[in-house]
Amino acid sequence: MNKDAQMRAAINQKLIETGERECLKELLRAKLIECGWKDQLKSHCKEVIKEKGLEHVTVDDLVAEITPKGRALVPDSVKELLQRIRTFLLQHADFKTELDCCFVVLFLKVKLAIN
Repeated sequence: MNKDAQMRAAINQKLIETGERECLKELLRAKLIECGWKDQLKSHCKEVIKEKGLEHVTVDDLVAEITPKGRALVPDSVKELLQRIRTFLLQHADFKTELDCCFVVLFLKVKLAIN
């Protein structure tokens, strides 16, 4: 297991142990619904399917089509989760510096596609 995979596993384990993972997931889900993100993407999916025809669209095609729009539509209010993750990491993980923590948050931004 490489260093990134080890770090991800350690962070995930700590998030699970403390219950913070479920809290973050619920907060993210609620904020995305509240701001209309889910409805906007659902509508976009319907448009893509209508435009291309149901028989000509695969799940992979649909994901490729809506992913850029989905990322662009994530509002700032949802991005506050990154600050919450940074705070969690500083309190619970063995990071030597704020820079280490920032690296992990940047890594999570890429993985969560909240950038």
